[in-house]
Amino acid sequence: MRIVIAGGHGQIALRLERLLAARGDEVAGIIRRAEQSEDLRAAGVEPIVLDLESASVEEVAERLRGADAAVFAAGAGPGSGAARKDTVDKGAAVLFADAAVRAGVRRHLVVSSMGADAGHKGDEVFDVYLRAKGAADDHVRGQEALDWTILRPGALTNDAGTGLVRLEAHTGRGAIPRDDVAAVLAELVDTPATAGLTLELVSGSAPVSVAVKSVAGN
Repeated sequence: MRIVIAGGHGQIALRLERLLAARGDEVAGIIRRAEQSEDLRAAGVEPIVLDLESASVEEVAERLRGADAAVFAAGAGPGSGAARKDTVDKGAAVLFADAAVRAGVRRHLVVSSMGADAGHKGDEVFDVYLRAKGAADDHVRGQEALDWTILRPGALTNDAGTGLVRLEAHTGRGAIPRDDVAAVLAELVDTPATAGLTLELVSGSAPVSVAVKSVAGN
């Protein structure tokens, strides 16, 4: 498979890219800064330098053409202000989905956030973030030309992955190592029967492959 990942230098994205490249997939990562290219090449990934905050739909679609799947794993990051939650966490996600539709790439995965909700109340930056992610998710869910799956992990940690997770429509609050998020994404890419599902993810007791199979087709 050829898989294009937005936010290709992010912590989850780099883990996912290594997994996909190691199993033989052709992987490309969209990055904002050219100096990040070497990190992607070291992971066996083709770097695509493109700023999703300023690119047009057609520019992104051109990079997506010929792909079998697209993964949105970009984010403004914890140090960013409210404005970039809107331009990246919402705007770039909407742009990427629209570009996938234009490019004819049906399989579409989104790394969202537990609690994402366009109607979320509050004035803190994190509240703005949850609204932005929720609005982006709503937009993706409205695209009939996409076989989308939205993954909403709990609190992210850098602990070593255990390969044991809980993946359901509603899991309740919990933490999850980024390693395990990447492993679930790699499995979801290969499981089109999860299309149309919004799934929460925390650490649990089910092996990743079992957890994904158990929700497939629901």
